[in-house]
This record gives sequence, structure tokens and C-alpha cells, in this order.
Amino acid sequence: MKVLNLQCPDAHQFEGWFASELDYEEQLQQGLLECPMCGAHKVHKLPSAPRLNLGAVSTPPPDAKQTTEPSTVVNKETEQALQAAWLQVTRQILAQTEDVGARFADEARRMHYGETEERGIRGQASREETDALREEGIKVMPLVLPDALKGPLH
Repeated sequence: MKVLNLQCPDAHQFEGWFASELDYEEQLQQGLLECPMCGAHKVHKLPSAPRLNLGAVSTPPPDAKQTTEPSTVVNKETEQALQAAWLQVTRQILAQTEDVGARFADEARRMHYGETEERGIRGQASREETDALREEGIKVMPLVLPDALKGPLH
């Protein structure tokens, strides 16, 4: 088993597990690899090195020029934690909502006007349909789902 660190053009990093390097190359060429965050099919392998435990790691001295402004730099661990949290929330949304597909705008209106029971729904709507729903006072939220999450959850 070969575990590779992969990245999409939007800098989302994730792991891919493959039987071999050849398996990775074949899946890449066939367009089977997909970013779990954004669904991008263009992914590339990140350089990796074996982990070496060489003892305790000393902490670097604090920066002498500390500012009171919040930092916008997100470290790798924080980014991975945010991605994992996004995936978890997305999976919960998928598990707790009904996919009504292209009927989304119509179903949302029917619920808003009391013609059918309110429930959590998801589906597809154009920008114009979404704007029209908002103008009618119907709360909607776009949620981009990668194809990998649209299938059965494992």
C-alpha cells in the first residue's frame, strides 16, 4: 500500500491510498482522482519524505517583532483540521437532507408557502432561481459538493 500526499490547484491537500505507484499513475491518467474538498480532477503528488524521529524538537525562540494584528497565515495542521471539519459538516448535511434534484426551487417554495411539510432539502438551482427564492424571503444557501461526496457514504 502506498499513501501519497496530493494537492489540487486550489491548494487543498489530502491523502490518496494506492496499491502501487503504477496504480496512482493509472488513476491519474484516467481522471479518477478528485479533490474531496472542491471536486477538482487535476491533482498532483506532493513531495514527501520518510518520517524520522530524531528526538525532541526544540521550539524556536519567539519572534521579537510581534504585532497585535491577527495572523492570516494558516498552518498545515489548522488547514487540515478545517478541511476535516468541512467534510464532517458536509456529510452531516447530506445525511440529514433529502436530495430533490432539479426540483429544488419548486420544493423550497412549496414548503415556504405551507403547501408541503417543512424538511431539510438540497438540490440544484441556477443563480437566477436562487436570487428569486431570496427575493421571496426563502432562505437558501449554496453548497458546492464534490462528486465524491454525492455517492454512497462509506
